[in-house]
Amino acid sequence: MNYELRYASHPDDAKSYDTKRLRKEFLIETLFTMDDINMVYSLYDRYIVGGIMPAWKSVVLETVEDLKSEYFLERRELGIINVGGKAIITADDETFELGYKEMLYIGRGKKNVTFTSSDPHEPAKLYFNSAPAHKEYPSKKVTKGEADIMVLGSMEGANHRQINRMIINSVVPTCQLQMGMTELKPGSVWNTMPAHVHNRRMEAYFYFEVPEDQAVCHFMGQVDETRHIWMQNEQAVLSPSWSIHSAAGTSNYTFIWGMAGENLDYGDQDFSEITDLK
Repeated sequence: MNYELRYASHPDDAKSYDTKRLRKEFLIETLFTMDDINMVYSLYDRYIVGGIMPAWKSVVLETVEDLKSEYFLERRELGIINVGGKAIITADDETFELGYKEMLYIGRGKKNVTFTSSDPHEPAKLYFNSAPAHKEYPSKKVTKGEADIMVLGSMEGANHRQINRMIINSVVPTCQLQMGMTELKPGSVWNTMPAHVHNRRMEAYFYFEVPEDQAVCHFMGQVDETRHIWMQNEQAVLSPSWSIHSAAGTSNYTFIWGMAGENLDYGDQDFSEITDLK
């Protein structure tokens, strides 16, 4: 377990951050290393972002000191999406097979959670988010076919995209965790534009299917004083509740969004005009 604790930042303080500090506070550069778990425990709504890459052995989800819990999911729920080879996930007495771009929700109270790749030569890459939970809900696998799908934007606006809402309350009941996957169509590069904030929830973005020689520029900060972070394939970024979360890539790409906080209303967003961004 490679584990890091990150504190929350006040927006007035974040305005003074240089590039190095912005990346240190918000960017998660390495999520997948062989037979390891890499995890960041953020104090934004006590949200956890991590990656698991089992290959030659099974990997066990263990608790960490700062959780002060007997086991990881004692007071938490977990959302996982596979962005690699086929995975086998066991949660106590339940076993799930997870293919590429399939999600799994695991509810609070599961004590023994293990991750295995079906083929060590094509290891699974399991991106996960976790949030505090107040009650137990059943674990459930969610495929793209079961997602609540929205198609937004246009080719003319360079933001034609399909939003696959997979771990949301219309698909699977949760305490506060929500996750989904947005796929940009070829020729489109902008996501989450017009930009918005939701002071009731923080968010995390994970970018993948970014070509090796391309990059994504993630925009954050307050509407009238934005900042940016250049990101590579299979990296994640934390987004405080006071920050916008948008991006433009040098190619089309896919990203996973996850959020937690005050409510489960996906449409609870405070939009800004594109022309108001500074």
